[in-house]
Amino acid sequence: MTSTTSSLADSKKLPLCPNSPNCVSSQASGNDSHFIAPFKIIADTEKVWEGLKTALQSQPRTVITQETADSLDAEATSLVFRFVDDVKIILDSENNLIHIRSASRVGYGDFGVNRNRIEQLRAALQQQKLIE
Repeated sequence: MTSTTSSLADSKKLPLCPNSPNCVSSQASGNDSHFIAPFKIIADTEKVWEGLKTALQSQPRTVITQETADSLDAEATSLVFRFVDDVKIILDSENNLIHIRSASRVGYGDFGVNRNRIEQLRAALQQQKLIE
């Protein structure tokens, strides 16, 4: 895990999803098939951020590769073919939101894996009563 002084959160923008259906982002437009709702924070921001990191790292074959105070990058590797998906997360404490993106590095389809990953994170944080 590396820490850097510049972060995605400086601009509060995640990379755009490609045209392929193997990416979801909370910053895609609401009518876009890539859209997934951001996480709405309802607890102490620091506690939510720590809970998010713990939940993310508890997902199989997922490691945080870069982290700042308000953003992180992670890689999730598939079991059989060893495909890598990139997860990017931005803490928007001003608006009590966590913006999140999960995308496959290669290929076209992902059988819903990226969306499922984010929804599993959402469920874990909701269970802890950290987000709506």
